[in-house]
Amino acid sequence: MKRKTHSVQTGKEKKENFQKTAMRVSAVSIAANLLLSCFKLLAGVLAHSQAMVSDAVHSASDVMSTIVVIVGVKLSGQSSDEEHPYGHERMECVASIVLAVILLFTGLAIGQKAVSQIFSGETASLQIPGALALVAAILSILVKEAMYHYTRINARRIDSSALMADAWHHRSDALSSIGALIGIAGARMGYAILDPVASLVICLFILKAAIDIFKDAVNKMVDTSCDKSVESQLVACALAQEGVLGVDLLRTRIFGNKIYVDIEIRADGDKTLRETHGIAEQVHAAIEQNFEKVKHIMVHVNPC
Repeated sequence: MKRKTHSVQTGKEKKENFQKTAMRVSAVSIAANLLLSCFKLLAGVLAHSQAMVSDAVHSASDVMSTIVVIVGVKLSGQSSDEEHPYGHERMECVASIVLAVILLFTGLAIGQKAVSQIFSGETASLQIPGALALVAAILSILVKEAMYHYTRINARRIDSSALMADAWHHRSDALSSIGALIGIAGARMGYAILDPVASLVICLFILKAAIDIFKDAVNKMVDTSCDKSVESQLVACALAQEGVLGVDLLRTRIFGNKIYVDIEIRADGDKTLRETHGIAEQVHAAIEQNFEKVKHIMVHVNPC
């Protein structure tokens, strides 16, 4: 059948809401990360904590990742054109992959420094971290966890994979700050090696977040099908329409954060072409109205 169509105003409003929400969340994220990374870096240097310096680098990488998200959201929001008739939704996936690569190299750099300190015997000469490093770690946990929830809520509301990736970046930062807090506290109790060990734990959290974001983005790039539950709902929706005698075939694919549907339905072969076309249009409209993420529907009618 036809490509999914909406009124111009509705499509425009949705796109504007998507862009505005993403830009607002990204601006808040950049401001919070800049302030937090500067404070943590200062605290790490003044309090002689390598774990806090590593955590500051992690927060600073969030600024770069959010800029990547902004670029991805801007590009994915562009309208379809002659060269890209299906739109630009996959640019969000590209942004997520770039973000994963940034996280990967950030984590490896932090991990390399930590391993070097642990196995080179430098820990014996390390200074005991000051109380300021503890304060910075606690503040970081609170701020980054709040940012995670704020970003995640908005990412779900506008269905943005890049924004969701940024939310998990905030969560990984919060978890790494917990590791930093434990390491700094342990070092202050006389176990100096715990400070670089905390840096190594931070590295692992960052690498885990990078791998998860990368896998999610790649899955959305390779046209995977929808969940079986969603496909069952699509079939049920089609069967509920008057004149549909069965569903012979259903194919779905995820394109960025949208769904494309190809469906073959059965109808009475004695009906006129106009009548069967009307049945197909009814199926098309029903799926379009009940499944917001469906962008394109192709309905084929088989006689029986």
